[in-house]
Amino acid sequence: MYQDGDVILGGMFEAHFFTLYPELTFRTEPAPPYCEIFSMESFQNVQTMAFAINEINMNPNLLPNIILGYHIHDNCVTFGMALRAAMSLVSGIEESFINLNCTGPPPIIGIVGHPSSTPSIAISSVLGLFRVPIVSHYATCSCLSDRKKYPSFFRTIPSDAFQVRAMIQLISHFGWTWVGLLYSNDDYGTYAAQSFHQEMQLFGICIAFSEPLRYDSNPRDIQRIMAVIQASTSRVVVVFSPSTLVIPLINEVVLQNMTGRQWIASESWATSPVFYTPHFLPFLGGTLGIAIRRGEIEGLREFLLQLRPQNDPRNNMPKIFWENMFGCSFETGAQAKNVCTGQEDLSTTNTSYTDVSELRAANNVYKAVYALAHALHDLMKCEEGKGPFSGNSCADITNLKPWQLVHYLQKVNFSTRFGDHVSFNKNGDALAIYDVMNWQPGSDRSIRIHTVGVVREEPEKGLMLTLDEDAIYWNFETKKVTLHYIVIFFFFFKIEN
Repeated sequence: MYQDGDVILGGMFEAHFFTLYPELTFRTEPAPPYCEIFSMESFQNVQTMAFAINEINMNPNLLPNIILGYHIHDNCVTFGMALRAAMSLVSGIEESFINLNCTGPPPIIGIVGHPSSTPSIAISSVLGLFRVPIVSHYATCSCLSDRKKYPSFFRTIPSDAFQVRAMIQLISHFGWTWVGLLYSNDDYGTYAAQSFHQEMQLFGICIAFSEPLRYDSNPRDIQRIMAVIQASTSRVVVVFSPSTLVIPLINEVVLQNMTGRQWIASESWATSPVFYTPHFLPFLGGTLGIAIRRGEIEGLREFLLQLRPQNDPRNNMPKIFWENMFGCSFETGAQAKNVCTGQEDLSTTNTSYTDVSELRAANNVYKAVYALAHALHDLMKCEEGKGPFSGNSCADITNLKPWQLVHYLQKVNFSTRFGDHVSFNKNGDALAIYDVMNWQPGSDRSIRIHTVGVVREEPEKGLMLTLDEDAIYWNFETKKVTLHYIVIFFFFFKIEN
């Protein structure tokens, strides 16, 4: 997606879930990779970035006389595509003459995204060399807090170091001393698992088993993990993983009719709509999860419904969205069926694109855009002779250097019009705050998520858990069933040793 402006922000999102690569003949130029399985929820995040920029452009008090634009790329949840998108953003996508003087503003002044940790590590390792500011809305790996390795990386989502502590506080609150641990075999899961092993000792919690979920989703590996879970007498299972890796596991849970487990979900799948079906309720009902703090963005739904497809090849993402939303095609011809008119009514649809009741990732996108805008605004307010750079100089907007914007981004301190405070600590991390979610049966026996508590970072007290236990749904006759199993396991453990 593309919109012109005086200053351009880059964006990287996962609008598709998979990438298909063309066959390489080595005789002709290869066709570009093809993305499939469009994500309505992710495209809502894309549109939230466009909404925030549109809102800033209409605000006379923020960046007056400056029009923000955007270049947004879809990386299709593929590492190579993500790195390719990042390089396209910072080097420019226009085929024009080479500027040997390297003057003028950069193609983009900062990037919103990437949503995943592993691509963020690679992208930040490269772009950090040039101090290009990156503000991620969803990458949580604690490793990205290393300022020496990632000097220009920021995020509006808390680090996993805080998520692990929040989860352990929740487990400790109920007195669960033995838990199983499953984690994705990527940077997100591996670092979270390492932190979990280290932190749980401080609370007297023990690991009954620890198993990685692999991206190839090998059925034999899933069945082996299932055997480990069933063999363990611990009934509490913690899962740090993206929802894409949890799905094959839970499908096997259903197939083997394995009930009686208390699932603890990390933020990456605690609010994933893919599980909200009656099919999963007997197995996942009562799940407790740590979730990104929900936000409110007034006017976003109206903006989402205003979208219309365009013929501009630089704006092909809305066209792809439209075809997926209405099951039609803009291709015309003798064989064409169900041709899109572009006048279909979005207000009649009911998908995660139009649902603004659970704005979590989207709220972080909104804050990331505003963080970059406030940093640029502060940069432009600089008075010559009173600046923070060499000789008390100020940055020049016509010849802006990325590291100059990083300086101001580190110091942003503001609240959105919806009351969310935004600032970064010395590592570029946001203030930690999470919702505690509980999966409960809805009126149609599908799963509905309810907020039952909050974990909040307080300056002198650390992480504080507030929980409404009376609001929690347990998928047992009583919650003591879970404790009963754990006590038995501890009893046998003491005998055997």
